Amino acid sequence: MGKRLLIVIDGPAGAGKSTAARLLAKQLGYRYLDTGATYRVVALSAKQRGITPEMTEKLGRLCAELGIGFEDNEEGQRVYMDGKDVTEAIRTPEISMLASRISQEKVVRDALVDLQRRLGGPGVVAEGRDMGLVVFPEAAVKFYLDAKPEDRGTRRYKELLDRGITADLSRVIEDTDRRDKEDRNREVAPLQTAPDAITIDSTGLTPEEVVERMLAEIKKSG
Repeated sequence: MGKRLLIVIDGPAGAGKSTAARLLAKQLGYRYLDTGATYRVVALSAKQRGITPEMTEKLGRLCAELGIGFEDNEEGQRVYMDGKDVTEAIRTPEISMLASRISQEKVVRDALVDLQRRLGGPGVVAEGRDMGLVVFPEAAVKFYLDAKPEDRGTRRYKELLDRGITADLSRVIEDTDRRDKEDRNREVAPLQTAPDAITIDSTGLTPEEVVERMLAEIKKSG
């Protein structure tokens, strides 16, 4: 498909960004970058150390000291915190909500945006919530993936069950809606659609159908 591009995917929780980004990266032979995982790692470490979102100075030191790494293998991508595999530990509802709160702190966002930019570049599919506007405004192709709230909540519910995490569907939908409001209304880098982003509604679509649409748009871009 010609020269290697930097492709970004933004959107709210449960829109299917992670699955679509992984499939798209595989189709293109690109590297997948889950930027949301970096915030989840910080949230997990903060929880373990008793650091709350209000302790900005301690959060800043934590971000400076914390080792965050990714490793790709045949089973997918693994996430590491100071050399320890935390791939599953960072995906619980509690850590998801804490990550959303911590990501609103400027000291955390500044540190992790710098890390994400070092990990990104041509030949990368990066997904998150502020990729197209803040982290990689120069990205060659930008997508904004969305879906109806009920669809997104149900998707999140199924993901939790697949990981062996007990969950209540109505509670997951409520948590998804709450996180949406926090992400859209936060003062630092609120969830927004980049003016040049291509919006795709994933409601009722399979991940493969979403990626098919993305590939068609990428082809148009040359």
